[in-house]
Amino acid sequence: MVHRHIIEAQQFNKKGLQEILEAADHIQERAERRLPLDLLTGKILGNLFYVKSMRTRLAFEAAMKRLGGSVANVEFPEAFSSELTGGSFEDTVRVTGSLVDVIVLRHFQGGSARRAAEVSPVPVINGGDGPAQHPTQALIDLYCIEKLKGGIDGVSIAFVGDLMHSRTIRSLAYFLAKYSGIKIYFVSPRALKMKDDMKDYLREHQVPFSESLDSAEEWREIASRVDILYITQTPREHFADRVEEYERSKEIFRVTPDILKALKKDTYIMHPFPRDQELPAEIDPDPRAVYFDLIQYGQYLRMGLLCLVLKAQLA
Repeated sequence: MVHRHIIEAQQFNKKGLQEILEAADHIQERAERRLPLDLLTGKILGNLFYVKSMRTRLAFEAAMKRLGGSVANVEFPEAFSSELTGGSFEDTVRVTGSLVDVIVLRHFQGGSARRAAEVSPVPVINGGDGPAQHPTQALIDLYCIEKLKGGIDGVSIAFVGDLMHSRTIRSLAYFLAKYSGIKIYFVSPRALKMKDDMKDYLREHQVPFSESLDSAEEWREIASRVDILYITQTPREHFADRVEEYERSKEIFRVTPDILKALKKDTYIMHPFPRDQELPAEIDPDPRAVYFDLIQYGQYLRMGLLCLVLKAQLA
């Protein structure tokens, strides 16, 4: 594998992404043929989590154990040591890296994964760093799109909800910019619109996109055109004291029976979880609702990624 660490979406080119997706395919094939999966026997994964996360921690732990390896979980390390500020974070990473073979880091500060990679003696996988990125979740989303649509080139996708704070959406948009024929629609409340740096990046890489703000009519029309509907929360806390604006946004940016009716038969609904009123449980039985399928795709992807960074023999 070209990259020792998995830090951010921008570090990959299309060839590198394809290598990861093919590794996931290899794991899926081995699982379906009931071939041995103990490719990382004797290896130890260290989950170094400064922020609570049930799904990411459990998913990496399950992936590593399915591969025959073991896991050491460290949550809130500052509570168990004299770590305070500055270089002490780097010291914690060095110590952890001296005891395990790969680190999955989740941190509340953007850029922490890059800091860790600069000093770690073992590969670092970014499991979410503040508001910056969540590349492994976005890789799962990318893999899911490839499996559902038979490829990624030419896909149109609507990102809906809190686009300003969604690191998963940012990472996935960066990944999609590597492909051809992509069309992106940003649909959100004005207060939670996509940041300008992301839009500048898409312009620089000639990825066509449009932006719809606070419009129920445009939201429904866009939903009728896209291949992928990727929706996330519109959290109350990001509206401060603008209660009326929040209540209006909550009603607009959600999947309703009317939106379902507008979707094409082969448009798929994705969500990174956790969910709220934007994706009612009543939607779950619809065959286009694939957000729970992402869990299984995620296992194959994470297992393949761990094999690549730890240089396991996949062939």
